[in-house]
Amino acid sequence: MQFLSKYSLKKYHTFGTDVYTKCFTEINSVTQFKDLLQEDIYKNNAILILGGGSNLLFTKNFNGLIVKNNLHGIEIIKQDENHVWVKAAAGENWHQFVLWCVNHNYGGVENLSLIPGCVGASPMQNIGAYGVEIKDVCEQVNAIDVKTGEEKTFSNADCKFGYRESVFKHAYKNKYLIASVVFKLSKKPVFNTSYGAIEQELKAMGVIQLSVKAISDAVINIRSSKLPDPAKIGNAGSFFKNPEVSKQKHDKLKQQYPNLVAYALDNGNYKLAAGWLIEQCGFKGKRFGDAGVHVNQALVLVNYGTASGSEIYNLSQQILDAVKNTYGVTLEREVNIY
Repeated sequence: MQFLSKYSLKKYHTFGTDVYTKCFTEINSVTQFKDLLQEDIYKNNAILILGGGSNLLFTKNFNGLIVKNNLHGIEIIKQDENHVWVKAAAGENWHQFVLWCVNHNYGGVENLSLIPGCVGASPMQNIGAYGVEIKDVCEQVNAIDVKTGEEKTFSNADCKFGYRESVFKHAYKNKYLIASVVFKLSKKPVFNTSYGAIEQELKAMGVIQLSVKAISDAVINIRSSKLPDPAKIGNAGSFFKNPEVSKQKHDKLKQQYPNLVAYALDNGNYKLAAGWLIEQCGFKGKRFGDAGVHVNQALVLVNYGTASGSEIYNLSQQILDAVKNTYGVTLEREVNIY
């Protein structure tokens, strides 16, 4: 196992800021990770397990050991007439996994096309888009205790999924390496096209017969038109969560701002569109040096080249303050800060 000192992380996270880690290594198997646990360099340093680096922002160099999760493999573990259970290793690229499912005509994740990152991060964040979340398809998460090496299986219920939340972000944060995820997918998919602009895009594409591929293609088209490619402009996708407010708060805001974009929730509360709030505060398309807010989507903060993590973080704080002062609504960062 190779350990690299003062190693650049620039190509390992999608914001592409110029930061270093004290030490860096990669693991390519569960056995290799268990062996790593016995190393003094592992025992004596702060540890950060890194997947695709698509949902984090480094505001400074990392004073510890970064372990790059390179576990790979996709396999069908069982199936019946209606469903197939697919196990994907945590290091698999998420979008490539979605395309694998689409190519096999397995339904359930097509609405999650083109989300950056790796499979292992999907249950951590309970990633979601266009009316679908990981909690809808996740059967179980296979993980390894980062101190003892003990393997543990988490059921869907064990994961305690919430809006961009799971048990891995709180009670078990930094306590487990996610090794693989089992997804329950449909051989007879029920298509979800009512969210966002999917129906309009399908119509523009001339789609007559719905399929998982048609929906995936539509989502890819929509996301490509709205969101910057991390390979070209550094970003981590949506930087902020859509805030949830009471009906009373919503009604008051709606009276003051008739164009308020909000969605009613089953619990009686409302989810506000954070992008709309940010745009109304004048940040959409704004640039502060090389840190900025994307011109097509105010939820996305970007690094146009040489912005530091601190500059991007400070911009996010300006946005938080502006939305709070204007609307009395507290936004929450979706991106993990280091």
